[in-house]
Amino acid sequence: MSIPLLSEAYVFDPRPYYPLLSTIKRFWHPSWTDSQDGLTLIFAHGTGFHKEQWEPTIEDLLAIIDQQHANIKIREIWTIDAPNHGEAALLNEKTLQWGYEPFRWEEYGRSMHAFLTGRGRTLLGSNLDGQPVDNFDFSARTLVGIGHSMGAISLSLALNFAPSIEHLFASMFFVEPMTMDPVIAAKQSAMKLSAGSENRRDIWPSIEEAYKMLKARKTWQTWDDRVLKIFVESGLRPLPSLDYPDIKEGVTLKCSRKQETASYKDAHGWVSIYRDIRNYAARVRIHLYYGTINDYIAGESKKDVLENAAGLDNLASYGYIEGAGHTAPQHNPHGVAEKILASLKSDAKARLDKRAKM
Repeated sequence: MSIPLLSEAYVFDPRPYYPLLSTIKRFWHPSWTDSQDGLTLIFAHGTGFHKEQWEPTIEDLLAIIDQQHANIKIREIWTIDAPNHGEAALLNEKTLQWGYEPFRWEEYGRSMHAFLTGRGRTLLGSNLDGQPVDNFDFSARTLVGIGHSMGAISLSLALNFAPSIEHLFASMFFVEPMTMDPVIAAKQSAMKLSAGSENRRDIWPSIEEAYKMLKARKTWQTWDDRVLKIFVESGLRPLPSLDYPDIKEGVTLKCSRKQETASYKDAHGWVSIYRDIRNYAARVRIHLYYGTINDYIAGESKKDVLENAAGLDNLASYGYIEGAGHTAPQHNPHGVAEKILASLKSDAKARLDKRAKM
């Protein structure tokens, strides 16, 4: 990153309160330690991805802040895996065999809520052998939730659990949130992604070969190369696995094909957010951005969510990211970073205006 960051990995174990573990990464810079009034950014990924997919966007965001000398203070940055994605999928592999098909997106929200409220124990490192450390206290921090696709929906759903955490969030930034009118969805392909995941290739001879094979395909050629490299380096695992116990060589997906498909089959999260997004916008400032490329979500649906479900006047800001489709953080992390910074500036101005009126 242009601003070299320190980072640490953690496992959050919420048992016995909740059965699924979380894998989390924290980024910070020594110069941020005095920024007690700085923002804590919480990143949630989309289906089929993992927390490391956000790192190019984070890199570009910090570079733009530095280039513009923007008056935005950041205290720390967190990226969190969904319980059936990334490294968390390995720790939860056995548990996920029971009762998680479909995988409801509120499970991701519940796992984030447990971590942010300290309902469990934190371990330093990426496995259960890590050294126990004190839980992080978010009660006096100002959080900004940043979510892509499923991650945007899960961040919203995290507000529904007790104790309430909505007072911790200054705002939420949604990029290509996977929600739409069910009637419109029935005519489109966005909610039929499970068919594609069921048939996708999920075994490669090695990480290096996986990168070469994906890079040669049209879909992945549109990705920022930094993101693609991270996708294979952090998203693959050695075989065998519970799904492939007899295959002893090669690599497969950490978020297994079965679990990715299970996530696409959730029929609750995306519908409930479409119904209630105005209520969420009344609780937390919401910035909502789509890509200009209408691939998995049609332009009709984007317009409907902005103008009808949410209502433009109820959003803190809204707009479009050039040169990006549904996988905007993979296509154009720089464009996503620009919109995130614009939303942070908007939030800062809103706070100043609020103080001036007091």
